[in-house]
Amino acid sequence: MDKRELLAVARGEQNADIVLRNALLVNVFSGAVEATDIAIAGGKVAGIGQGYTGDAEIDLAGRYVAPGLIDAHVHIESSLCIPAQFARAVLPRGVTTVITDPHEIANVAGVEGIRFMAKTSADLPLSVVIMAPSCVPATAMETNGATLRAGDLAGLLGEATAHGLAEVMNFPGVVYGDEEVLAKIAAFGGRPIDGHAPALRDKLLNAYVAAGIGSEHECTTVEEAEEKLARGLYILIREATNAHNLHTLLPMITEQNSRRICFCTDDRIPADLMDQGSVDYMVREAIRYGIAPVTALRMATLNAAEWFGLHDRGAVAPGRRADLIVFDDLAKLMPEMVFAGGRLVAENGVALEAGFGAVPPIPATVAGSVNIRWEAVDLRVRAESDRIRVIGMIENQLVTEERILPATVRDGLIVADPARDLLKMAVIDRHRDSGAQGVGFIQGIGLRSGALAGTVAHDHHNLVVIGADDDSMLAAARAVAEMGGGLAVANSGEIVASLALPVAGLMSDRAIGDVRAGYDALIAAAAALGSPLHDPFMAMSFMALEVIPKLKLTDQGLVDVEQFKVVPLFVR
Repeated sequence: MDKRELLAVARGEQNADIVLRNALLVNVFSGAVEATDIAIAGGKVAGIGQGYTGDAEIDLAGRYVAPGLIDAHVHIESSLCIPAQFARAVLPRGVTTVITDPHEIANVAGVEGIRFMAKTSADLPLSVVIMAPSCVPATAMETNGATLRAGDLAGLLGEATAHGLAEVMNFPGVVYGDEEVLAKIAAFGGRPIDGHAPALRDKLLNAYVAAGIGSEHECTTVEEAEEKLARGLYILIREATNAHNLHTLLPMITEQNSRRICFCTDDRIPADLMDQGSVDYMVREAIRYGIAPVTALRMATLNAAEWFGLHDRGAVAPGRRADLIVFDDLAKLMPEMVFAGGRLVAENGVALEAGFGAVPPIPATVAGSVNIRWEAVDLRVRAESDRIRVIGMIENQLVTEERILPATVRDGLIVADPARDLLKMAVIDRHRDSGAQGVGFIQGIGLRSGALAGTVAHDHHNLVVIGADDDSMLAAARAVAEMGGGLAVANSGEIVASLALPVAGLMSDRAIGDVRAGYDALIAAAAALGSPLHDPFMAMSFMALEVIPKLKLTDQGLVDVEQFKVVPLFVR
């Protein structure tokens, strides 16, 4: 439909495609709830008010209509599903737009991985807005599958694959003026540039913001979030599978600052998406906490649209995309109907079939991504001191502690000690067949026996394994490699559960229900071996991420994130 036809419908001189009658419109501009009709034509809202006629008319009988929800920052790869299956999970929840950073697949397959995500998202009823990964690799203290420089990212912008620059995790590079980091920021001048600077405060925060960063999703305290908001950043409150920040940060929201706050999920597994939801859950929880419903909805719609410059959505208004959700209780957002681009795409919690297409074949550019020099793999740790640095995992957080603990020594080797929840952890290069590996120790996973392994290890996605004994660790690691990437649980050297992830070792090409069942079996197997965690695999994946404090492990060794350098395992 061209503009003239849309205007004719808006004037009431031509039939709309659909008229939603007797709606209660949640107006995120005015804050009011209006009893009205809504005319939709050519995928857009043509008019609001009485007197419109349509080729189809739906009587909503006083149900509420709000804009489609926007997830302000998400890694689709963390759903373990390709974009079409991810869309099947979130569209019924009312999420019609996601701002995605494909840096997970980019760290494995580079630009071709990003193009794979763009191509497989292009024709979905879910709008997938791609941000160019800014940190591939995240740091020089890891081995990964690709390197993206400023020119590569500018190319993605030039070909209209990328909308803006995704989370700039190398905050030391920003604040101290690293030439390549600043070149990436300059390439996206005038575009949204997302931040990632956990615990950065005071003058260093000033420098980070002055460089051109516009948002932050890593806040873990009200004080941190308030300071970053006051310095001009949009605050993207996160509620992920393994990083629960929503309830901690809800007290910061006021009438004065709510227009600078958005909601995001960052990383969510299939079970959480299907059972709890996406940002719809965050809206419900915000309302339950006491945030006014229209304010909560605005944070999940208009605020995100404005930060990302998506002025064609985020509100129900003439000329904007007809991304709409219909529900019957303003205090308990549970979408009954979801429209995307004017089409009904989900109803009563179920995604409709139209618009998802067949499962595409896995291209060679994102397959066959596990290359390990097994003869170089050696998990033994010879005792050089009786004290070691240990990663102290904090449940429901991505930050960790550095713990200095006495080692358990047997026959001259440092070994895991499940009685103290002291497990061995290894990260093995799976990209370049280099034989690089880092071995350390971790508390907080809780296994009493056996091991977990996987090729989901933010952000380099090397093969990571945590266990109570070396035989189980090696069995789990080899099983993952033999699947071409994936996740596994082993005990006494035998595999007890596994899930193949053949797309870059990160995603399955199977239906999300099947993926969810396989993942549930993995978590159940880990629980049977003693782990009390809601999701030990998601927790494990972040223990290798060397851009979030305090102590992490890569294939290059233990990384002290605050010092931004590799540190020895042994303390003398």
